[in-house]
Amino acid sequence: MRIVIIDDSGLRATVLEEGLREAGYDDIHIVPPRGGFVARLERMAPDVVLMDLGSPSRDTLEEMLTVSRALARPIAMFVDQSDEAMIGAAIDAGVSAYVVDGLRKERVKPVLELAVRRFNAFAKLQSELDEARTALSDRRIVDRAKSILMSQRGLSEPDAYALLRSSAMNQGKKIVDVAQALITASDLLGGM
Repeated sequence: MRIVIIDDSGLRATVLEEGLREAGYDDIHIVPPRGGFVARLERMAPDVVLMDLGSPSRDTLEEMLTVSRALARPIAMFVDQSDEAMIGAAIDAGVSAYVVDGLRKERVKPVLELAVRRFNAFAKLQSELDEARTALSDRRIVDRAKSILMSQRGLSEPDAYALLRSSAMNQGKKIVDVAQALITASDLLGGM
């Protein structure tokens, strides 16, 4: 597992690195948050990112949240102080674990594991949501195509669906693709 530590404090980065090495991780890279580091992180393709922000300013926090949005990876953020706005911004940006005043090497492994599990759980939920949205969109398209067939050809709903299905099978396409083509053709011809 490739782990990147974003930190500009050598002492704090050392604590994280020691905790990771004691937990059995060895592909560890420390990146200071300066000059083009987001692009550098993307090239490194880490599996997990640990951000050690100490007492971040609002500007520093915004930069770190840009990292979170850009990478789409599990991210654990360690800070010395926090407030509701910082916590909310971190959660909105997709930070998987937000640890306040908890930088000790023996806590690194459990926090890392938590970040990975929360990220995977969130990614699964996001994937399920995307699938549900796609299915709903597809259903609306098929329903509209059935409606066109019902009004233009005088078919019942089951017959309109059967016609869409057989057309899709004959063309080796998905029903939604045939339905979308029918809607497009109907729109071009001034239909429904």
